[in-house]
Amino acid sequence: MLLMGSLLLVSILAAVVSSRLGAPLLLVFLVVGMLAGEEGLLGIEFDQPELAFLIGSLALVIIIFDGGMRTKRERFRVALWPAISLATLGVALTSSLTALGIVWLFDLPWATALLIGAILSSTDAAAVFGIFQSQNLKIKQRVASTLEIESGTNDPMAVILTMTMTTLIASGQSFSFSVVGLEVAQQLIVGFACGWIGGRLFVQMARKITAQFTFFPLLAAASAVVVFALTSGIGGSGFLAVYLMGYIIGNARLPQLIHILQVQDGLAWLSQIMMFLILGLLVTPSHLIENLWLSLSIAGLMIFIVRPLAVVISLSPFSFPVREQLFISWVGLRGAVPIILALYPWLSGLPGQELFFDVAFVVVLVSLVLQGWTLAPMARWLKLEVPLEAEPDRRMALDQVGSNDPLEVWSYEISERSPACDHFWHELRWSVPLEFMGLIRDGEWIQPKTRPKLLEGDHILVVAKVQHIDEISRVLAAGGKLRSLNTSDFFGDFTLNGDLSLADVASFYPLGRLPEAQASMSLHAYFSEKFHRRMVVGDQLTLGNVQLTIRELNEDNKISKVGVKLLERGEN
Repeated sequence: MLLMGSLLLVSILAAVVSSRLGAPLLLVFLVVGMLAGEEGLLGIEFDQPELAFLIGSLALVIIIFDGGMRTKRERFRVALWPAISLATLGVALTSSLTALGIVWLFDLPWATALLIGAILSSTDAAAVFGIFQSQNLKIKQRVASTLEIESGTNDPMAVILTMTMTTLIASGQSFSFSVVGLEVAQQLIVGFACGWIGGRLFVQMARKITAQFTFFPLLAAASAVVVFALTSGIGGSGFLAVYLMGYIIGNARLPQLIHILQVQDGLAWLSQIMMFLILGLLVTPSHLIENLWLSLSIAGLMIFIVRPLAVVISLSPFSFPVREQLFISWVGLRGAVPIILALYPWLSGLPGQELFFDVAFVVVLVSLVLQGWTLAPMARWLKLEVPLEAEPDRRMALDQVGSNDPLEVWSYEISERSPACDHFWHELRWSVPLEFMGLIRDGEWIQPKTRPKLLEGDHILVVAKVQHIDEISRVLAAGGKLRSLNTSDFFGDFTLNGDLSLADVASFYPLGRLPEAQASMSLHAYFSEKFHRRMVVGDQLTLGNVQLTIRELNEDNKISKVGVKLLERGEN
């Protein structure tokens, strides 16, 4: 108990320090495990791949389930098909191109090369977004949604390919595209069906049973494990089922959802820490040297050749800008999944079983160091960063009051850049219903009846419907102190309605000479003509000395607000 508690404590403290340096947190957990291993400082001998596989699988269930719950419906509208293309065609291309390179460079058998490619074919969303969160970085929705959905859905594909290839090699059967195709189809269909049924059943159960809200996060985690086990037992993809189940729960507007997500966030981090600690303990660094050249070559091949080719081919039908394709290519970050999958051939007793584990471990290590440390600078260099959305500092659900629309209490810290700063509350005008519950100033509760003036440093308390969080946050939290990118610097100081014509805009902004056909077009129509894809906040066009940036879209993906920024000479 002292040992495990100490390892957890050291891992968390090291992660806090390393996040300030921009280091990937998962790399920290992995290194701590290696330092505690048999060739490290503590010399702990751990040679139980079965236990590591069990812990790793359970941890992945919790992590993928959490990722599904945090995937919002609008992300699917923006990037579903590009992400699905990357998660299916991209995984297949990654696996086959990696195998081709291994056979050509090292003359390994095709079966072995294909198995290595399958093991390494999935990416890690938790690693990517953990880095973004630690760096206080937000990227354009089209790119973020594509990466998030891809990472959540390519794990099942990699698992299916790995298990199928392992079974074929262990049984001595020859590789057959028809056999692999049928296995993949069965896993996907059964996994999708079980995930949908499991998600709907949990939503109905959560709406009907009465229990303390503290039980629901545990109920959700237990249900995810049960669905995973049942789906895997009947020949389906348990990971796909868990991801889809989480997505359905996360978009069901359950009053208990905020509590589930709060606890699930801690469970997901605990799962990642335990998983990487165990994998770090399992590895023997001296064994890695035997296949180091092979491992480093495969890492370089995948990062600089295979991933970019797979991304370009998979996204070719979707008109992605070059800079977005370049970033998605660089974010082929490998995480825990390849190391977990490398245990499957080990447990199946394949010859040369340690080769797969050693290669996967080194590739993940190189990926976390090289790509993980450069993700944030790369996003800023490619100008894919957008300002963070305004949101409450604290949220508390009122799930016991029985409201048809979920109600929450929100707390906002007023900053000097908040639109509400230095205004009296009763002077503010709202387009949505909310109730002001007063503010906390210098530790004292100032009640609404005093009609206080909102000052910098005040903590405002309001009650409102969850669906109105964006409108309220824009007034109370806009321009908060933790914004990594200034909103006015990105969008400009002026905002126009999307239905204004270019001629109207040109009457007071230097747009340059406009063709007659364009002058009558609205801002929305002009953007739609220029972008042959679904538009997102942050998309930009330049006319003359003016930069136009999409600031707000309505539910029909029609531009409602456009930011205007005047450019200096040479800036465009």
